[in-house]
Amino acid sequence: MHENQHTLQFTEKTRAYLQFALYLSIFTIFYNLAEGIVSVWLGFSDESLSLFGFGLDSFVEMFSGIGIAHMVFRMKFGEASRRDVFENTALRVTGIGFYVLASGLTVTAIYNVYIGHKPVTTLWGIIIALISIIVMLALVWGKNKCGKALNSAPIMADSRCTLVCIYMSITLLVASFLYELTHFPYFDAAGTLLIAWFSFKEGRECFEKIAHNTFCGCNHHSE
Repeated sequence: MHENQHTLQFTEKTRAYLQFALYLSIFTIFYNLAEGIVSVWLGFSDESLSLFGFGLDSFVEMFSGIGIAHMVFRMKFGEASRRDVFENTALRVTGIGFYVLASGLTVTAIYNVYIGHKPVTTLWGIIIALISIIVMLALVWGKNKCGKALNSAPIMADSRCTLVCIYMSITLLVASFLYELTHFPYFDAAGTLLIAWFSFKEGRECFEKIAHNTFCGCNHHSE
């Protein structure tokens, strides 16, 4: 066995938290998939770039979630090692996706400002943002609980990533609400630019994680 990999033995309580963490990561993947499909479709239909970009970001977040689920799955079966090839590949794909998304949203938002583009409505942006905030708050609570119980830095880092999703949801909510209230065309573009900024930061963090290939196991050995 590779020198940076070994098998951990866990208590029943620790195994329960690992199972819970796995459920949370799987739920995150499917929620982001559903959120992405609905947001992209409605954003395109309503010509709301902020909602459309929010949906695309959900798809990128889904790839990040797949890497986390893979890591937790390995931990659940007692394997402790640095990130494997699959997890690093998932991070790399996610990072590139965030960079491409940030670039595309920035260019499109500037173009929309230039032509004075106005969404048909941003009502769905308000509804989706509110749902996302509630769901993501629950996920942050669950991931924090698991991360602290397992003393797992990667799970805590995933919780912080989910917190960024809440910031994006708040951005979408504010931009959509202000546009629906005033119909001032630049609110949608402003929200899009903020989402692009968050996407850029998340992309940068993905490559920083690859550069610092930290240990992904937890410290709860059997007693």
